[in-house]
Amino acid sequence: MKVTNIEIDVVEREVPNVRIRDHRGSIGGKVRNGVLRVQTDQGIEGHCTIGDRAGDADALFDRIMQDLSPRVTGRDVNERELLWSQLESIGGHGASVHAAWSCLDAALWDIAGKAANQPVHSLLGTARLETPVYATYPPRHDNADGYVEEGLELQSEGFTAYKIHPGEMSSRGVVDMVAQVRSAVGDEMTLMLDPNNGYDYRKAFEIGRALDDNGFYWFEDPVPWNDFEAIRQLSARLNTPLAMSDAAPFLFREAAHYVKLGYPRIVRGTTRKLGITGLKKLCGLLEGFGMNCEIGLAGNTLLNAANLHVIMSITNCDYYEYWMPLGAHQWGVKNEIKLNSRGKIDAPNGPGLGFELDEDWIAAHRVATLK
Repeated sequence: MKVTNIEIDVVEREVPNVRIRDHRGSIGGKVRNGVLRVQTDQGIEGHCTIGDRAGDADALFDRIMQDLSPRVTGRDVNERELLWSQLESIGGHGASVHAAWSCLDAALWDIAGKAANQPVHSLLGTARLETPVYATYPPRHDNADGYVEEGLELQSEGFTAYKIHPGEMSSRGVVDMVAQVRSAVGDEMTLMLDPNNGYDYRKAFEIGRALDDNGFYWFEDPVPWNDFEAIRQLSARLNTPLAMSDAAPFLFREAAHYVKLGYPRIVRGTTRKLGITGLKKLCGLLEGFGMNCEIGLAGNTLLNAANLHVIMSITNCDYYEYWMPLGAHQWGVKNEIKLNSRGKIDAPNGPGLGFELDEDWIAAHRVATLK
């Protein structure tokens, strides 16, 4: 089965406004995202959604249509490994093409699953049929009371794990806040902290000791991903494991360098940067060294679904990231990703990615079609 055509429906949608307590100030408003359609000579069409809550996806559209479409059209849909091996040469002059390719890779896996009438996780090798989740918001508060309220609200909604984004709070503010949140939600709730690579070593160590005292599950991206000496010392001196990294330049080879160094114990990954093909490789690499690959938000419905399929095919990922508010990144499909009665997420059971496009919604929001 060969790829015959690639199109992108460009859609404009309204993202819920959220006040952010960091350099971004806020998210929300009108953004341009896309729906990727990969068509084949057997009439099967693969899909992926493009872009996220943070802004327009025009740069991704250009990469897909100009750099990737000519290399994929006419090829067999199963030549995903060949495309993966060519990514660095396609990018050229150090410019990464991974984010654009990841959407295309997910659409090719969607085709493969539909052709086999199986969900993608079955093609990858199903390891489980549900996954625990943690809930998280962007940093909306600048005081402990706000995070205590947020944690209690999530707990009342049935979530058993909560990742805190502290934004630009002071060291003392974060230390006090994590203690108050732990006291409020009790020991039964799993807690994580993610300052988005925002600390230097001294601040990370001070806050890390507070996480140790309060039984946090991981300390995510406390320092820049390439501050290797800080990561080494933090890994050695803290009990709370570091989880690195959601930073955009952190891809497969960067993660492999962590494995070579022997730290940190947890590596972050997502289909948003590696596609299904690359993320499955990363999880396998880490499994061989007894390390977890904790899979982070992919930014839109179908890439989040792609994350979910990879999680269902591995055992070295403890959680699915359930990012709030849902309206910021769930759109364009009829059946959204939702919690089951046990507060977990079930494996998709439909063919391919397992999510049907909402063609009426797409038509109502479409402003252009790129061919």
